[in-house]
Amino acid sequence: MPRLTSSVPTLVGIGLTGGFFGALFGVGGGIVVIPLLIFAGFRVKVATATSLAIIGFTAVFGVIAFGALGHVSLGDAALVGLPALGGTLAGTWAHRRLSSRMLTFLFAGFLVLVAIRLVLE
Repeated sequence: MPRLTSSVPTLVGIGLTGGFFGALFGVGGGIVVIPLLIFAGFRVKVATATSLAIIGFTAVFGVIAFGALGHVSLGDAALVGLPALGGTLAGTWAHRRLSSRMLTFLFAGFLVLVAIRLVLE
């Protein structure tokens, strides 16, 4: 069972938060939603997979909303997005082989590196 202790209002709040930060900063799924799902009681691997499903919803709506404003470069999106499909296969392969603890450490380390990079910008 994916949901251990989280309630519907908690999940709705996570969705609103992830959507807000996704639209504001271009992040939401991995950096915002995964930690919130884990805090809400999801196992790490389930939180990661659930976040990818959530991104599908927010990405479609975001493309429509920002596309209507003329802010989407579809050519560049395809240039990055199509190879990302291969990255997704590789990431899924690695995800199955790593422990939840290792995934948590790797993700936390990634967030620290991103934070350092942003501060030094």
